[in-house]
This record gives sequence, structure tokens and C-alpha cells, in this order.
Amino acid sequence: MNGIKKYFGAQDMTVGKPLTNLIAFSVPLLIGNLAQQMYNTVDSIIVGQYVGDSALAAVGTSGPILNLLLLLFMGISTGAGILVSQYFGAHRQKELETSVGTCLTLTFIASVIIMIAGPLIIEPLMTLLDTPPDVYGMAVDYLMIVTVGIMGSAYYNIVSGILRGLGDSVSPLIFLIVACVLNIILDIVFVANMGMTADGVALATVIAQAVSAALCLWRLTHMKKVLVIRRKTLIPDKLITAKTIRLGLPSGLTQMIFSMAAIVVQALTNSFGTSVIACSIVVMRVDGFAMMPNFTFGMAMTTFVGQNVGAGRMDRVQEGVKKGMAAGLLVAVVLVAGILLFGENLMRMFTETEEVVSLGVHMLHILAVGYIAMAVTQSLSGVMRGAGDTLTPMWISLITTIIIRMPLAYGMAYLTRSEALPNGSPDSLFVSLLVSWVMGAVITALCYRHGRWRSLAKAKL
Repeated sequence: MNGIKKYFGAQDMTVGKPLTNLIAFSVPLLIGNLAQQMYNTVDSIIVGQYVGDSALAAVGTSGPILNLLLLLFMGISTGAGILVSQYFGAHRQKELETSVGTCLTLTFIASVIIMIAGPLIIEPLMTLLDTPPDVYGMAVDYLMIVTVGIMGSAYYNIVSGILRGLGDSVSPLIFLIVACVLNIILDIVFVANMGMTADGVALATVIAQAVSAALCLWRLTHMKKVLVIRRKTLIPDKLITAKTIRLGLPSGLTQMIFSMAAIVVQALTNSFGTSVIACSIVVMRVDGFAMMPNFTFGMAMTTFVGQNVGAGRMDRVQEGVKKGMAAGLLVAVVLVAGILLFGENLMRMFTETEEVVSLGVHMLHILAVGYIAMAVTQSLSGVMRGAGDTLTPMWISLITTIIIRMPLAYGMAYLTRSEALPNGSPDSLFVSLLVSWVMGAVITALCYRHGRWRSLAKAKL
């Protein structure tokens, strides 16, 4: 019983075997990430099967804009996770409690800003993207509802990040599974039974995320042996706020870069028509699951390195990197084999439109090897972030997304124009993504070997 209980509390990753630490932390985190991915996936499956490809495209085309609106929380979450893991590893109780309280207050402020500003920019952005008429209305409805209900999603992501920084990856998993089941039930009720479309899945998602956020906050406030949240700790501390922004801003900017690039590429995707939009959305849903192990190992490496840097255990950091990288690559190879073998079955979960299925399988085959490259990128980027170097991953993302992917996508589309394909080949969307992933892995490996993360790890907090 004690062996099980320890995984439901804060885990000290500065002791024990590094690989055991990483696996014990990663397994529930991976399951949780997969469950979180189920939110959007279930939405897509239900609207695709019960409403049609236009509704499927509406939910999917909203993604880049929603991610853009969430970048404030992504930055806060990254900064909070790094500070919490380092303070926890260093046993600095006061700073730990202050950093958690500050992040909770910053999240509330950011949520209110998004709830006010979001609805004002949604329609102009959808118009700017030249969204097809049969998709436009449902996409706007979806984004309006999710934006107004953003606080639940914000607090789940922030507080689950804090819990992971403390080494507790199990509690967020349990709460997320509860919310995921609720989301599925509500999707069926609103869409299948009540006849709603994209607005139904948006409402289901908002309610489910609010439940998961409430459960995470309950868990955090009951970890009395680790930290105590008092009224005075909720008053933002200037120094902690500055550190959170310093560590989180590069990550937030990275997500902004991804979101802006996705919006620009979405405009190119929209030019190919509803079938290609629907295909792209389904491929990205499958991609979301395929990427989860890579993101999981990256997050695990951030917490592991953060705690050991705080404890001054650089010897454990080096061993953890080797073992974590090997595990990440092994999982990526297995996933690639699964995609190549079962790609068509995955596509048919979302739609029975033969044109969409065939094109989707082709696109998955293009992307497959890129997941191995992303295993390298995510693991080593996680190491850098855990050591406090959040700038280097930002610059790598800037180079691979803005300098490599976007020009390549539009360039290939332009060069492949023909009478049959007046806007170019849809392959340009995914070949450009594959090239950016591979180049990102090469650049990240070079920066890990010669970068500044080691010097930052040796510096005091």
C-alpha cells in the first residue's frame, strides 16, 4: 500500500535510479496526456460521424486560434513548473509556496483578459483566414464558447503543471480521466441526442475542463505536508513574478510562434477546400496522439532536471538524459510502426469519406519518420528548460517554424500548381512539416552539446 501511495504525492526525483524516476513519473503523465488529447479527438469523431465533414473542419480549424489565445497560460505554466521543481529539489519551502500562490493569481488575471479580449478578435481572425462559408459559422460558435469558458482549461493546465513540478503526475491523471469520461458523455448528449453541432462539443469541453480544474485545485490545497496555500501567498511576489515571466516568456513566445505559423499555414490549407481541411484535421488528431510520448518524456526530463539542478546533482542529470533519450527513441520507433500499419483504421475512426481517408493515410506516411526526430527534440529541450534555459528552445522553434516550414510550405504549393491543382499539391503541408521536424532535431542536438544550459544549471536560483 505504501508503494502505491507514494505515487499519489510529491516525488523526490533527486534520489533513486534516474530511469526508474523517469518511468514512474512518465507513465501516469503519458496516460494523462493521452486522455487530454481525447478531448479534441472525441469532439472530432462525434461531429464527424453525426454531423459531417464541415463540422469536423469547423472544430479543427479553430485549433490554431485557440492555441494563440492560450499562450499566456502556456508561458505561466512553464515558468511555474520550472520554479516549483527547482525549489522543491532545493527544499526552499517559503519560495515554493510563494511561487505557487503567485502563479494561481496570475492565472486568474490572464483568464479574465482572454475572456474579454478573445470574443472581440475571433470573427476578424476567421475572416482573415478565408474560412469556407460552410465552416465559418460553426467555427465561430465553437471558439466563442471555449473562450468564455477558458478559466477551467487555464487552471487545469497551470495547477497540473505545478503538481508535476512537485513530482505528482498521478493525481492530474485521475482528475483528467474523470473529466474525459464526462466530456464523452456530454458530447453524446449535446450532439447525438440534442442535435447540436460544434457548439455542443465546445460546451461539453468547457464543463469537463472546469471539473478537472476544480479537482486539481482541491488536490493542491490538501498537500499540507508539502506546501500550504495561505491568503498572503496569493499576493503576487515581484521577484517570483519576474522569474516566472523570465522562464515562461520564451515558452509562451514559442507557442505564439507555433500558433501564428499554424494560422498562416491554415490559410494555405483552407485554399485547398473542405476535404483537405477535414483530412488535415484528422491527421493532426492522430499526430496529437503520436506526439504524446515525445511531449511526455520532454516534460518528465524538465521535472527531473529541475529537481536535480536544485539539489546540485549534475551527475544524475547526465545519467537521466542518456536513459530518458533511449526510452523516448524506443517508444517513437514503436509508434511509427503502428502508424504505418494501422493508418487507414485510424482515419476511418473520424470519417468514411474515401477521399479524406486516402489522402490522410498518404499524409501520415509522409510524417511517420518525423516522430523519431521529435523524440530527440522534445527530450533535449526538456533538459534545457529544466536547467533554466528556455531561450534556446524558443530560438530553435523560431528557426524551424518561421524560416524553414512556412516558406517551404508555400514554396512547394506554388511550384506544384497545375491545371488539376490550381493551388498546388496538399503534400506541401506535410512535407514542409517533416523537414522542419528533422532540422529541429539536428539543431537541438547541437545546442544541447554546445549550449549554455550547463552554465545556467550551475548558477544559483
